Amino acid sequence: MDQSEEREFAEYFAARRDAVRRTAYLLCGDWHRADDLAQTAFVALHRRWRKVRDKGALDAYVRRSVVRAAIDESRRPWRRERHVDAVPERPARDGAGGDMSDTVATRSALLDGLAGVPPRQRAVLVLRFLEGLDVAATAAVLKCSEGNVKSQTARGLATLRTVLGDALDDLRSAQ
Repeated sequence: MDQSEEREFAEYFAARRDAVRRTAYLLCGDWHRADDLAQTAFVALHRRWRKVRDKGALDAYVRRSVVRAAIDESRRPWRRERHVDAVPERPARDGAGGDMSDTVATRSALLDGLAGVPPRQRAVLVLRFLEGLDVAATAAVLKCSEGNVKSQTARGLATLRTVLGDALDDLRSAQ
């Protein structure tokens, strides 16, 4: 790559790295694995940077790479053997004042619940509800039919409700 292409990639990376890392975290529930997934996606993009014709589609390409990497990693035998009891909290940022206990409790319950949802369903839930993609865009990212997205969404929500169980009731009564 020449210097202008490297500069373009560096600017894109700097602008999108935090968002991609957050998406990866929501998919896997671990900040270290999220870093690895984001790195995998950006390395894949860097390899193909010269061939990218539509720079407007970069976010979709990186998102698809992260989701695919998360699903592929979840299929590896050593990932299935390890059971995670709790999802670690995201590091606190400076300057976040005020009483955020309700927000933290809700966020913690959601992340704990997502950790208990199978990877493909989790990917659909993250893309649909946390990334804000519609059914068609989610289907494009996952390279599946819209019907598959709808059924995975329904199953994922049902699984999330089951996993959260009493935590939802506790949150509702606390508000």
